[in-house]
Amino acid sequence: MPDATPDVLGDGYEAIELPMGRDEEGEVVATLVRRRGAGASRDRAVLYLHGFVDYFFQRHLADFYVELGFDFYALDLRKYGRSLRPHQTPNLIGSLSEYFPEIDEAVRIVRDVDGHGTLLLNGHSTGGLIAALWADRVRGRGRVDGLFLNSPFLDLPEPLVTRKLGAGLARVLRSRFPKAPLPAKVSDLYPRSLHRDHDGEWEFDLEWKPLLGFPVRAAWLAAVRRGQLRLHRGLDIDVPVLVMASARSVRPTRRAPDVTGADAVLDVEHMARWAPRLGRTVTLVRIDGGLHDLVLSAEPVRGRVFEELARWTGGYLPAP
Repeated sequence: MPDATPDVLGDGYEAIELPMGRDEEGEVVATLVRRRGAGASRDRAVLYLHGFVDYFFQRHLADFYVELGFDFYALDLRKYGRSLRPHQTPNLIGSLSEYFPEIDEAVRIVRDVDGHGTLLLNGHSTGGLIAALWADRVRGRGRVDGLFLNSPFLDLPEPLVTRKLGAGLARVLRSRFPKAPLPAKVSDLYPRSLHRDHDGEWEFDLEWKPLLGFPVRAAWLAAVRRGQLRLHRGLDIDVPVLVMASARSVRPTRRAPDVTGADAVLDVEHMARWAPRLGRTVTLVRIDGGLHDLVLSAEPVRGRVFEELARWTGGYLPAP
C-alpha cells in the first residue's frame, strides 16, 4: 500500500495516492483521504465520493461521522481535486466504470488493510450516481453495508427535449471529439453562495472547485447519461440505501439570484422519481431548505440532515 502523507486539510487528515495506471492523457492517480477517530476498536467506516467540479473539503462532515463512531475516508476521483495533474483535462472520462478500480482499491484499504467490518458508502451528486452503479456491480460480495446518497445525479436537470438533444449530441461527439465542450449553462451563483469570500461560510480551493466550474465535455456527459439510463432500467443494490434531497429546486438567474433554501443544480423531483429503482430497501428523505449539497446547508437545516442520517445508520447498519 502507498505511504500516507499529511493532507492539505491539516491535523488529523492523511492522504494516500493510489496509482491507477495510464490513459490517453498519461499517468492517472486517485487520492484517498483518511481521518481516524480515537480508539483502536472502531469497526465502522464511511467512504465519501464527491460530485462534479468538486473534491473533499467538508471537515464538518468528517467530524459528524467520527463523533458517530465511524472512521472517515474520502476519495478524490481521478482528474479531480487532489488527483488532478497538469497534463490532464479536468473530470474527463469515457465511462463511469473507469472510477470502479479506484473505489475497489479504496474499499480494499478500508476493509482489508485498516480492518473495518462495516462500510457505509456516501456519494454526493455525480458521486451518488457512481456509488449506486458500483454498489450494484459488487452486490453479493459483502464489500459495502449501506449507501447514503446526498442529492444524487439520477437524471439531467433539463426538459425532456433538451435532455434528448444534449445527450444525443454528446453521444455523436464522444468518439471523435471526446473533449468537445458542450453549450451547457453554468451559473456561479450556487458556488458563490457557498464560498466564504463571497456569500457563504465555507472555505474551498477555487482551483479545484472554480466558481464557473469546468466545461461539460462530450465524453463526460455521454458517460453520465449511459449511467443514468442504466439506473433507470433498474439496479439491484442488495444493501439499504438512504436518498436525501431538498424539498424543492430553483433555477437561479441574474434577475432571480436567490439560491438559498433549495437545490440550485439538479431537479429534486428526478431524485424522488428514480430512487425506487436503486434496490430492494430504499428510504427517501426530503429536507426543507436544503441546498444541493445538503451538508453545506445553513443551520438548522444541516443539523436536520445529520439527525436523519444518524437515525438511519442506527436503524439499518450493523451495530458496532
